[in-house]
This record gives sequence, structure tokens and C-alpha cells, in this order.
Amino acid sequence: MTDLVSYAFADGVATLTMDDGKANAMGPAMQAALNAAFDRAEADKATVVLTGRPGVFSGGFDLGVFKAGDPKLTFQMLTGGAQLAQRVLSYPHPVIAACSGHAVAMGLFLLQCADVRIGLEEGSGAMLQANEIQIGMTLPYFALETCRERVSTPHLHLVGTASAYAGEAAVVAGLLDEAVAPDAMAAAVQAHVARLKKAHPASFTATKQRLRANVLAAMPGAIEKDIVDWQRLGAAKA
Repeated sequence: MTDLVSYAFADGVATLTMDDGKANAMGPAMQAALNAAFDRAEADKATVVLTGRPGVFSGGFDLGVFKAGDPKLTFQMLTGGAQLAQRVLSYPHPVIAACSGHAVAMGLFLLQCADVRIGLEEGSGAMLQANEIQIGMTLPYFALETCRERVSTPHLHLVGTASAYAGEAAVVAGLLDEAVAPDAMAAAVQAHVARLKKAHPASFTATKQRLRANVLAAMPGAIEKDIVDWQRLGAAKA
């Protein structure tokens, strides 16, 4: 679909593959590409498989944008990430995240918005981490809501201390639903696709809306609080 996100549609399934050649940074261009891909998937009424390049799902917000010091661009990136998370949470059809490697910060939060989250086993080296406090950031309210939705309570606090998770430990914490060997990822995705194809579309959507009611209700207020914070910190100044 673009150089950043490819779109492959077959048999009711849209595979969205992020690949910027590096860390799949969630800058404005990647966000725009993902939104366009989800627009197309929704028009196709597709089950989405969201994945990344081998070794990395996403390394989070683009640090280059932060370093460039453009407040408007920084604000656009931060709000765009929050809105993308909200969009994936509310996507009316199944979203399967095939976490192809590291998922850090915004990459981890996006992962939590999927209905099914498949990652790699511990020996693969793939790491899941919210590293905000290590890079001088406070965990955004919207990010907290995405984690609160899926992560078990004791581990939610560990996520906030930049603890790193991998493999089965990530499954136990609630950051993943399944951890598989890299060469088993395709089969695991296909098994979930086959299962979800048996679901009645309207029933799936209605049930998803009920299951997600709390987080979907919380997200607008969380994003508004984040906007106030980001403006206070100067992220939106001219």
C-alpha cells in the first residue's frame, strides 16, 4: 500500500505489514500509512493481521521527531498515536497482531489494542517493554488504558517500571495471548483466522463492543488529559 505499510488482501483477510527498514517507528508517516490501511481493511470488511518486519513489531514513537525539536510535529505524533490506538481498539472486525519481534512503548500499546496477540517465544530474543521512564517520559493516560484493558493487575505496575517481558512471561502477564517459535508464527495466525472466520460478523462486532465498552469509554477522556499534559510540556507550541 505504501513503502511503510504493505496491504495484502485475500479470502477476507487483510495483512498489514509495517516495514520502515529499521524499528518501525510510529512517526506521523507510519501512523498515516496505518490509518490508510485500516481504512481500506474496513472497506473490505476484513479481518486484519497486523505485523512487522522480522525482528521488530514496532520500537515505538519516532525518537527522531522528539530530537528534531519541532513542537507541532511532536504534538501531531503523540496525538496521532493515541488516536490510532483508539481506532484499532474500535475496529469492528477481528484484529490479530502477529508480533514479529520487539514491541516497545507505542509499539507495545498498539499490540494491546488487538483482539488476539501472538508473539515469539523467549529464545527468539524479542522483548516487550514500556520504556518511557527510561527516556524521560511519563506513561501517557491513553497508553495506561490500553494496558489496563489486558494486563493483569500485579504486572500492570511492573509495566510502569519499564520491566521487560518475553515469551511465556509475557503471556502470564497478559501482554500476549500466545508465544510461539518464529517458524510457527504463520501457522498460529492461520489457526486464529480459521477460528474467527466461523464467527457471525454482527455478533462478533456487538460482542467486541461490549467487551471493550470500558476502555472505549475511557479513551476519549484519557486522550484529552494527555493533550493537556503535552501542551503544558510545550509539545504544541508554534
